Amino acid sequence: MALIVQKYGGTSVGNAERIENVARKVKATAEAGNQVVVVVSAMSGETNRLIDLAHQITKSPDLREYDVLVSTGEQVTIALLSMALNKLGCPARSYTGTQVHILTDSAYTKARILDIDEQAVRSDLEKGRVVVVAGFQGKDENGNITTLGRGGSDTTAVAMAAALKADECQIYTDVDGVYTTDPRVVPTARRLERITFEEMLEMASLGSKVLQIRSVEFAGKYNVPLRVLSSFEEGPGTLITYEEEKMEQPVISGIAFNRDEAKLTILGVPDQPGVAYKILGPIGDANIEVDMIIQNVAADATTDFTFTVNRGDFDKARAILQKVANELGAREVSGDHSIVKISLVGVGMRSHAGVASTMFGALAKENINIRMISTSEIKISVVVDEKYLELGVRALHTAFNLDQAPAA
Repeated sequence: MALIVQKYGGTSVGNAERIENVARKVKATAEAGNQVVVVVSAMSGETNRLIDLAHQITKSPDLREYDVLVSTGEQVTIALLSMALNKLGCPARSYTGTQVHILTDSAYTKARILDIDEQAVRSDLEKGRVVVVAGFQGKDENGNITTLGRGGSDTTAVAMAAALKADECQIYTDVDGVYTTDPRVVPTARRLERITFEEMLEMASLGSKVLQIRSVEFAGKYNVPLRVLSSFEEGPGTLITYEEEKMEQPVISGIAFNRDEAKLTILGVPDQPGVAYKILGPIGDANIEVDMIIQNVAADATTDFTFTVNRGDFDKARAILQKVANELGAREVSGDHSIVKISLVGVGMRSHAGVASTMFGALAKENINIRMISTSEIKISVVVDEKYLELGVRALHTAFNLDQAPAA
């Protein structure tokens, strides 16, 4: 008997009819002789509706109360799905994150899972029940409700699979797998049969919306077999797995992009030890994540320091940076929130030269100016003006032959 964790996203449970469709899928999995744990998101649009309600009350809601509010969306879904399963004669029981004892830290709106007490879930599974768990939420050590950030239901599913030592974690969504890039931008994008944890981690961190980055981290850390599938059509999906030595890897597996980028520059900072910490320390203390960093030293012993943040953090980060600039005697602070990041990802880069030159050549051919560059062992990222996003992605998709299926 296999233990399967299935996760269904908001569009998959968007209305009563779709919830009943999910119930039939879950019942079929259970009747095939499997123990099944189902993790669900809030119904499509529900979390946004709750957020809008909060903002009608106040532009700056208390974060503890914000999490209490937005966590209710999943509670509706678990109850409805359990009702649908029970109606089909498939015994089911629902649990909120608090009831499962998903312990998190106290970072409201983006908490991290610390531990899961899976005993109640195991007990129900042994009694032949399907267990339906609310994604996206947990509780801190003081019993406060916390949420894991948008897309956090993926993380809940993988964490549950790791805690239960599940045989497979299946992520059902509105796409039928992981693609070479977003098909809405490049219609010739292809579904990948498999991708490595390492590549998927990069894709998720660089803007791919298929899986939340922490879910991939969990899956890789605990070696949870992960498969992305469609809720609406049958198919093999995409298997996310460890790299196998015998596999011939393509040079580039996919192209990720992120529209939510903003760039900040502090000009004329004295070039001395500790200056990077003095700039980024206050940014980190404000819980703002920094992505790409570039530092240029001028002949007059000053430096220009540039970094990128999420666009939603731009105003907050700029205000902090202006204060830092005054303290350091910097010349000025400038910013730009009309930029995007485009990234090539592929473990095949390790054994193939010329990836960067091909990338830069393809962008130059389209007269796209590169504002920033960042590289790692299996990815190259560039920052360009927002207006060039789709043109750049299409040019790179063609340049690296991602339009064509690899030779058998």
